[in-house]
Amino acid sequence: MAAIAEAHSSPFVVAKDTPKENLGEGITRQILGYGPEIMVVRVWFDRGAVGQVHAHRHSQSTYVESGRFEVFIDGEKRVLEAGDSFYVAPHLDHGAVCLEAGVLIDTFSPLREDFLSEGA
Repeated sequence: MAAIAEAHSSPFVVAKDTPKENLGEGITRQILGYGPEIMVVRVWFDRGAVGQVHAHRHSQSTYVESGRFEVFIDGEKRVLEAGDSFYVAPHLDHGAVCLEAGVLIDTFSPLREDFLSEGA
C-alpha cells in the first residue's frame, strides 16, 4: 500500500494516449491526473447505464460534462445536466442513472486506491 500512497500520474496527461477501462453495462472510465491527495476521472455513460448506489471514504465532487443524469445522494434525487455538478461527502450513499448519454468528471480526495489496484 505504500507504493499507492506515493503514486502519482505524469505531470501531463494526454487524453488520446491515456487508456480507458470498460467497466461493463455501458460505463467506461479513464483515469486522468492523480497524486496521493487527489484523483480526476472521466466516466462515459450510455443512456440507461447505472452507477449503482455505493459509499466510500473519499470526498467526491463531480462535474456533468455532457448528458443528463438522475443523481441520488443520501436520500435525495435530482436531475442534472451539462454544466451542473454535485458533491458527495465521505461515507454517504450515492449513485446515478444516465437519462441521456453523457460524461461525468469525478474528482476524489484522497485518490481512489481501488481504481489503481483494479489495473486501470
